[in-house]
Amino acid sequence: MDKGICLLSQVPGRKKPADASEMITQLVFGDTFEILEDLGKWLHIKQSLDQYESYIDKKQCTYISNDTYSSIQNETPKYSGELVHIAINQVSGEVYPLVIGSRLPLLKDGIMIIENHSFSFDGDFHSVDKQASLIDTAYLFLNSPYLWGGKSPMGVDCSGFVQTVFKLAGNTLPRDAYEQAEIGDTLNFVDEAEAGDIAYFDNDEGRITHVGIMLDNKKIIHASGKVRIDLIDHYGIYNEETSNYTHKLRLIKRL
Repeated sequence: MDKGICLLSQVPGRKKPADASEMITQLVFGDTFEILEDLGKWLHIKQSLDQYESYIDKKQCTYISNDTYSSIQNETPKYSGELVHIAINQVSGEVYPLVIGSRLPLLKDGIMIIENHSFSFDGDFHSVDKQASLIDTAYLFLNSPYLWGGKSPMGVDCSGFVQTVFKLAGNTLPRDAYEQAEIGDTLNFVDEAEAGDIAYFDNDEGRITHVGIMLDNKKIIHASGKVRIDLIDHYGIYNEETSNYTHKLRLIKRL
C-alpha cells in the first residue's frame, strides 16, 4: 500500500472525490497517510493519526517510501506549538507556513529531512516530554472562525479544535465528536467538572453533534461561529449575547 505525507500548510480532505464535495477534515503539514485507492485525479486516503478517511487531490500528495513512513510512525512525534510559524525549504529557499499542531517529522537539530526534501524549523514545538498546556493552547484559538472540517486557527470546527488542542497536550483523540465521546470517564454532575474535561452535546435526535473543553465547572471554550467562551450548566451552553441556550448538554467526560 502506497504511503504519503502532506508537505503543504493545509490540504482539504473531501467526502467524495470531487472539487465541489464538502471538506470533512484537513491535513496539515507533516500529516502522514495510507493511500487506499488511486482514482486518477483523486486519492482515497486514511490518515495515520486518527484513521480518518477522505479524498485528497493527487497534486497535493507527496509520496514517501514505506521505510520513511515507518520511521515517522516510530518516532516520538513533535508538533509546532506556535499559532503560525514557517519552515524553509533548504534547497529552494521557499517559505512554508505551518499552523499550530503541524507535525515536524524527523526533526533533528532544527532540520527535517524527508527523503529528498529538507526543511529548517526554528520555532517552538511540543512532544511527549514537552507537552503544551491544554488550556493555554485552547486560548490561542480564541476567535478562530468556524469552518466545517477545519483543523487550524484559520478555520476550525468543534471536534477539530478539541482534537488539535489535546494532540498538543499528548493525547490522541478521534476526529469526530461522537467518536471522541466514547473515550474517558463520565462525570455525574456539571459541578464536578474541571479545566480540561470535555463536554458533549446532542441534537433533537440524540446524536452527539458538538463538543467543547471545560475551563471550569461554569465556562466552556468551543467552536461555534468562532472559537468562543460561554457559560455552561446542566441544561447546556448559554450564550449571554443572545440570552439563550445554544447547545443541549449530553455528558461530560474526563480523560
